[in-house]
Amino acid sequence: MVGPISFFFFFFFFFFNAVGNLAMEGGGGIPLETLKEESQSRHVLPASFEVNSLQKSNWGFLLTGLVGGTLVAVYAVATPFVTPALRKVCLPFVPATTKQIENVVKMLRCRRGSLVDIGSGDGRIVIAAAKKGFTAVGYELNPWLVWYSRYRAWREGVHGSAKFYISDLWKVTFSQYSNVVIFGVPQMMLQLEKKLERELEDDARVIACRFPFPHWTPDHITGEGIDTVWAYDASTFRGREKRPCTSMHFQLPIQA
Repeated sequence: MVGPISFFFFFFFFFFNAVGNLAMEGGGGIPLETLKEESQSRHVLPASFEVNSLQKSNWGFLLTGLVGGTLVAVYAVATPFVTPALRKVCLPFVPATTKQIENVVKMLRCRRGSLVDIGSGDGRIVIAAAKKGFTAVGYELNPWLVWYSRYRAWREGVHGSAKFYISDLWKVTFSQYSNVVIFGVPQMMLQLEKKLERELEDDARVIACRFPFPHWTPDHITGEGIDTVWAYDASTFRGREKRPCTSMHFQLPIQA
């Protein structure tokens, strides 16, 4: 089966070939050099015909350049959204709903320290956490989404406490974060569960959205359906005593 990248290359090849033929037809279907040779052999070729042929040929090349540039731009924009589908574990971009954001924020009650959103998408979770006083970081593979997230953080006035980086989650160490948020898919949850269990401190909390972790028992659950959120304390899934919650970090509800 031809992948999306191969499809683009095949499409470029056949399209440019077709447009090139169209450009030749725009010149009367005969190259300019051939017209000149026939002119010399027949000794009869109006000057206006040669000028018109040259103008048509130029328009053909211009059309080829414009269409080609458009296709290159579309390819550059689309590739970051298509390539995740080629990875072993596909983590697609699906924006969080307002209710999901509210449920994540609810699970952050009594929590302090830094926060990381794994696969931060357009940055709405990180921005919401930054508004509640967290130092929040988002990791995302798609550069367009990272740049857009940085713009949103600047527009919302939290660019100082909301940071976004282009990175593969499997190449990042999460030991420095006290709160981890993940909008995952079932295929990745087991592997991510093992990674976080190795790296996180005992006072860390992991918040899973849409899909729970396969082996951990959640300490808290809120929401229903696609808005369900599960909270796991590292001290619990390691079988150690949890620290009691003694203070409120912020107040609910959040504003949409």
